[in-house]
Amino acid sequence: METYRELIGRLLKKEVESFTATEKHILHHLQERTAISKNIGKEYTDQMTLGQKVADKVASFGGSWTFIGIFTGFLLFWVVLNVVLLTVNRKTFDPYPFILLNLFLSMLAAIQAPVIMMSQNRQAEHDRLDAQHDYEVNLKAEIEILALHQKIDELKVQQWEALLTLQKEQLERLEKIEQELREKQD
Repeated sequence: METYRELIGRLLKKEVESFTATEKHILHHLQERTAISKNIGKEYTDQMTLGQKVADKVASFGGSWTFIGIFTGFLLFWVVLNVVLLTVNRKTFDPYPFILLNLFLSMLAAIQAPVIMMSQNRQAEHDRLDAQHDYEVNLKAEIEILALHQKIDELKVQQWEALLTLQKEQLERLEKIEQELREKQD
């Protein structure tokens, strides 16, 4: 019977010595009969620094309807406050065209953009790890299925051999019975 090393080598059409790290990892799991199951999300989250966690929270809040609502409310409040102060006092702290507001908006955008990019980069890394894990699980499943197919094929061959042996025995018995009948007739 073919070993897992030979089966993987045949499946991947290369020598065991030239396996990649992923293929060796899967071979180890197959030989140990262990599962390749792990919670990638939890492992990745556990390794994140405080700054990375804060960046993810800021990015998730900055990309939410809550943020849009609060931000729209703040902008409307700013504009209305300045218009009211202009009409009542003829003087505002940020006259039209709201240069101070534009400065704050620019600063917010300058800070928020890199934070969102950091979060996206971490998400891309997390997705890459998920894809790698899925590949390992799928490859192991494929190898296990091939091994099962091979075992079933071996069982078929054994059954055919057993059937042929049984058929030979039956033919021998029939010949013996036929010979006994001839001897009785003679």
